[in-house]
Amino acid sequence: MDLQEIRKIVELMNEHGLTHFDLTKKDFHLKLKKGADVDDLRGLLAALPTAAAPAPVAAAAPMPAAGSPAPAPAAEGTEITSPMVGTFYRKPAPDAPNFVDVGSTVSVGQTVCIIEAMKVMNEIKAEKSGTICEVVAEDGTAVQFGDPLFRIK
Repeated sequence: MDLQEIRKIVELMNEHGLTHFDLTKKDFHLKLKKGADVDDLRGLLAALPTAAAPAPVAAAAPMPAAGSPAPAPAAEGTEITSPMVGTFYRKPAPDAPNFVDVGSTVSVGQTVCIIEAMKVMNEIKAEKSGTICEVVAEDGTAVQFGDPLFRIK
């Protein structure tokens, strides 16, 4: 393997957001890592002295009685989740309006966003009709399979 091939691999890693690459052949082993190593970071964090907790500024909310779990705030509506890994976009083009905003009424099959995966723009459609009550994902950020994108009621 020559330097040009290694450079091409590094370009592909950057293009697809990869942080680790490992290739082994008969007489060749190439291992590329980009970014900080998680194990090294854990060791550094463990070595840091723990700071004293700051004094509370305002009175804290009353604590629930012992033995009873604190009620979790219920999220309003049903989640529209990502069906794939990719980059979340709220609009079809940088200069175009968003597909939907908070308060938008959507119907079944209506496009609500785009997820770009491997240079392919995949339209994500609403699976139920209703009103968008929250935009959970941030425009232009990476999403994973199952990440919430919107809440609809």
